[in-house]
Amino acid sequence: MFYDTAKIFVKAGDGGNGVVAFRREKYIPEGGPSGGDGGHGGSVILVVDPGLRTLVDFRYQRHYRAERGQHGQGKEMHGRRGENLFLRVPPGTVIRDVDTREWLADLVEPEQEVVVVQGGRGGRGNARFVSSTQRVPAFAEKGEPGEERWLELELKVLADVGLIGFPNAGKSTLISRISAARPKIADYPFTTLVPNLGVVRLEEGHSFVVADIPGIIEGAHTGAGLGHQFLRHVERTRLLLHLVDTAGTEGRDPLEDIEVIQRELMLYSPALATRPQVLVANKVDLPGTEENLKRIQQRYGSEHEIFAVSALTGIGLSALVGRVAELVDQLLPPEKPEAEANGEKVTRVKEEEGFTIAQEEGVWVIRGKNLERLCAMTDFNNEAAVRRFQNIMRKIGVDEALRQAGVKVGDTVRVQEILFDWVD
Repeated sequence: MFYDTAKIFVKAGDGGNGVVAFRREKYIPEGGPSGGDGGHGGSVILVVDPGLRTLVDFRYQRHYRAERGQHGQGKEMHGRRGENLFLRVPPGTVIRDVDTREWLADLVEPEQEVVVVQGGRGGRGNARFVSSTQRVPAFAEKGEPGEERWLELELKVLADVGLIGFPNAGKSTLISRISAARPKIADYPFTTLVPNLGVVRLEEGHSFVVADIPGIIEGAHTGAGLGHQFLRHVERTRLLLHLVDTAGTEGRDPLEDIEVIQRELMLYSPALATRPQVLVANKVDLPGTEENLKRIQQRYGSEHEIFAVSALTGIGLSALVGRVAELVDQLLPPEKPEAEANGEKVTRVKEEEGFTIAQEEGVWVIRGKNLERLCAMTDFNNEAAVRRFQNIMRKIGVDEALRQAGVKVGDTVRVQEILFDWVD
């Protein structure tokens, strides 16, 4: 099966905990702190595999977790770093954050990589907290939690040329004649249910990739006939080959077919509608096509190049392939068509360092990225670690801000899931 969308959950590894330890060696009766640091957690990395063509692997497994870092040990031995988790995706994969709709990456080059969630930092052992005023620290940090998020993967096939047109216009027959692709061909609508890729080879070292896009119908821009699933795959193409049934074998007017497809492209994406396009008047081997061919040439001859062909018998295919090869060499790949086509723009606002205070249902809630990270890395079962946390809260101004906000003795204060009773 061809799967071009997937939704997965990724979780980076947590950092390993730092350890509280002291030297206990013969002839060293008062050995100093020797707790080692925890190892960093592994990250989740998506990498392009040119051998993949679909997202089917993510159909059966949706949750992925990288390895956490090992905990530190005594004698200042640090924990091992967690292994990164590499997930392989096909070329043309676009990655979004499900919650924020942020575009994270557009993976098109072989072996291109992107870190989608970062592993947590390893906690520091007590040996790292020795200072002139604190000779024997009895606390260490816990490992930082790794990032986690839901991702939406969307595959847009990478091809130089996209074949578009109504069902039964002859797209599958054409790609089977000019390339080694062997799509399913039959005389009924929507024979092609998934995009087919074919490589057209000319002289040695010269080739281009053609995508047979399933038939587009009226209303495709709204999703009719699986329109959204099909139209996304022409967004990356340099050139569109618009096939039209010149013989009108389905009882439709060829000129109306062209107008409908052009309108659907415009409604789906104005940028896509302006993509260079060649009209291919197919099925000219059938009787009665001369009049329709003249009408197409009169109406669209000044706007597009027109080639009269028969994909079934091979008439005109050599001239068509030669011209397409020339145009592909001349045209540059479109720049980030997905952002223009979908009208999505994400502005990342850098989070200000600091904190905010709000009262929610009688509880004072403190939020702030750095403060929440400090909370997650504090061992609240260790009195010395709790005192350090309170000292940092006071130094960065949280205590004073709470007083100004109106906190009273006995009020509950929350940082993440940790609750405190306020004592001034």
